[in-house]
Amino acid sequence: MTSSRAFNYEYPSPTDTDTVAALCKAAGDPLRMQILKVLQQNAYGVLELCAVFDIRQPAMSHHLKILAGASLVATRREGTSIFYCRNEANPDSDLQKLQRSLFQTIDLAALDLIYSNRLTAINTDRSAASVAFFDQNAHRFEQNQDLIAGWSDYGESLEEFLPKHIAGCDSALEIGPGYGHFLSALSSQFKQVTAVDNSLVMLDQCKTRAVAQNLENVTFFLGDTQATAIQKKTFDFVSLNMVLHHNPVPADIIADCARLLKENGILIITDLCVHDQEWTKTSCGDMWLGFEPEAITRWARSAGLTEGDSLYLTQRNGFRIQLRQFSLKFS
Repeated sequence: MTSSRAFNYEYPSPTDTDTVAALCKAAGDPLRMQILKVLQQNAYGVLELCAVFDIRQPAMSHHLKILAGASLVATRREGTSIFYCRNEANPDSDLQKLQRSLFQTIDLAALDLIYSNRLTAINTDRSAASVAFFDQNAHRFEQNQDLIAGWSDYGESLEEFLPKHIAGCDSALEIGPGYGHFLSALSSQFKQVTAVDNSLVMLDQCKTRAVAQNLENVTFFLGDTQATAIQKKTFDFVSLNMVLHHNPVPADIIADCARLLKENGILIITDLCVHDQEWTKTSCGDMWLGFEPEAITRWARSAGLTEGDSLYLTQRNGFRIQLRQFSLKFS
């Protein structure tokens, strides 16, 4: 006696097959693969990508159109400027696994050295422009910052957001301390606090305020997270307080923070959610108009960090602040 078993098969439609083919074709070009590699952890404008790959704008726009048509890249408007970034989640759920696998494979490939050098030059120019802004506007930066979100608007919430178990720990690092509002709380919580800033003018003003407050356990460094004096240390706590939107490559600074943390160390990121107020670029030196929370989560996970608590604060002027906790846990 034989038994039969019914099977229900679902065959992909021709449209699904065409979509898979379009994705593979879009990513199958060597130049477009390099573009996807460049867009791995950051967003760039068309002209910046033209400079990296030394091709004319119509040709670059053509390649980006093909990538966008296959949902491999997405656009993000920063005021009047349009930036391109990788689209991490294909709108077709059936293609998401394939796209993730494709991106992971591309990320393992090496970027051509000439492209890497040009990309570094662009990021260096972005960073230099940011430093120049703070050097020239340090005297009125706090006044302008208050137009978005001043320390009085979110400082108390940030201090309460500090994990209770870190009180009395050895070391804390604040990157980009501004005028030093957060240093007082960190000084009372940690035995030793380090403040690093790449603007000498801002750092001097921060030192002046720290002296006035008798913060004797704070050490100041001119530089960034790549500075040798900083790289030689590890910390129980790292703060990125309203820093990411001034940084040319947000994912890189988060990765640096992860390397600077001790086991079970805590990183707190305070920053703006996405907004459309382009005036912040000229008035406050903002490089990015805030961030989607998912983007910060993705960058942190790529750096090996584990997500913790989150808190969102809506300001009276419509800006929204995100306070995010991440930790470094060794397996």
